[in-house]
Amino acid sequence: MSETIAGVTIPDSALAAEATQLVRDAARPLLYDHSRRVYLFGTLQGRRLGLEADPELLYVGAMFHDLGLTETYRRTDQRFEIDGADEARRFLASHGVPEADIRKVWEGIALHTTPEVPYRLEPEVALVTAGVETDVLGIGYDELDPEDVAAVTAAHPRPDFKRQILAAFTDGFKDRPDTTFGTVNADVLEHFVPGFRHTDFVEVIENSPWPE
Repeated sequence: MSETIAGVTIPDSALAAEATQLVRDAARPLLYDHSRRVYLFGTLQGRRLGLEADPELLYVGAMFHDLGLTETYRRTDQRFEIDGADEARRFLASHGVPEADIRKVWEGIALHTTPEVPYRLEPEVALVTAGVETDVLGIGYDELDPEDVAAVTAAHPRPDFKRQILAAFTDGFKDRPDTTFGTVNADVLEHFVPGFRHTDFVEVIENSPWPE
């Protein structure tokens, strides 16, 4: 029987169930609950914005978006967002999902820390970012029905979430600091890794090998 939270139905297909189990096995409750809230808040924000995504594709995007912060799926040579996007591609391809749909999920995950751009793309892309922005940054929080917010957080609580998610971000890319260039992730390392200074875009231009 399907599960409904705040009027949002959780996909109950075999693919969705396998995605849920994969994330449960790889991630701590902090990231599992956060990922479920991203799906729920993303769907709720979609209703407010008039955007309707394929629930199954949005669910996989939401559930896989932070896999790059886990020991199982993290790498050290690329942005953490791409870790999750690449695993989603592998996972969906193994289930015979069409490439066009895989691309939407990949982009939704890869772009979820990139402001503005996702909202110009398909709902499956935009609403991963909408869910992340609501749960992590509080963007759109006041636009949601307080009863819906309460239902989501009752099902997937967020105790000490601000501190814990920042610690998870720090642990997830402190050993690949170069991958944070030009991203919001550099802010995390500047706050929590002693001695870290973000790569300055202006200095990169000024110190390039071009004579002028």
